[in-house]
Amino acid sequence: MPTAETAARPAPLKRDDIPGWFFRLDRAAFEHLLSAQSAAGVTGDILELGSYLGRSAVLLGDHLRPGERLTVCDLFDSDAGDADNAAEMAMSYRKTLTRSAFEANYLAFHDELPEIVQAPTSVLADGRIAAGSCRFVHVDASHLYEHVAGDIAVSRAALAEDGLVALDDYRSEHTPGVSAAVWEAVFTSGLRPVLLTPMKFYGTWGDAAAARQVLLERDWRAEGYTVDEDTIAGQPVLRLNYQVKAPVQQSAPRRLALDLLPPVATRATRRVLRTLRERRAVRPVPTA
Repeated sequence: MPTAETAARPAPLKRDDIPGWFFRLDRAAFEHLLSAQSAAGVTGDILELGSYLGRSAVLLGDHLRPGERLTVCDLFDSDAGDADNAAEMAMSYRKTLTRSAFEANYLAFHDELPEIVQAPTSVLADGRIAAGSCRFVHVDASHLYEHVAGDIAVSRAALAEDGLVALDDYRSEHTPGVSAAVWEAVFTSGLRPVLLTPMKFYGTWGDAAAARQVLLERDWRAEGYTVDEDTIAGQPVLRLNYQVKAPVQQSAPRRLALDLLPPVATRATRRVLRTLRERRAVRPVPTA
């Protein structure tokens, strides 16, 4: 049930109003993989390690089927258990991350809250998540190597045979600890790559080929994405990214004229041209 503080907060009107770094491409990948599991009759709980303000948790809640449970684990506004984790939270999250804000955001789109564990994700190693009970795990908590390695171990224990794990920030320059933990799991712990996006690594300890085939059943290119395939140590992996639109080419005389004008005149000319384009765009269409 929502607390008094939760109820007092303005609810987001749409999902994009929830702050966070869960972008369109990964939302589409989550939706496709989770929907495919449900369509194939795959059942199991869903687990999220690190939820921030609920942007991804709301989507995960959309895909719960009767009898399934979503568990989210996050420190929220609790104190971190160690100095390094506390420093990371103070730098990135402390001013905005509260449990009440998460609850308000989640309840704006769902009738009931998920199971919430307000603690370091390391507590889940105690077995409170039944082994093999989950079909999907999303890891987006600490960026420190030791913590991420622990979260991957928790994920492996929680996942069913062909369950999927999505690991955030596996390639960002400011999160080398995540990269180290992810690729260590690939090369030493049997984690099989399925899909790479700019933000997330998707993998399984089960049948990676079947998961890739599920992804290829969708026409991603028609939706504005690129689809490529690479091989990592003999294992194929898909890559999804956004299509890059070619820049609009200006005519040579127009480019020359704009280059020769002084900066003030160039800016004024661009404003006039933009205004003319906007007026043409909204000009009413004549009717018969």
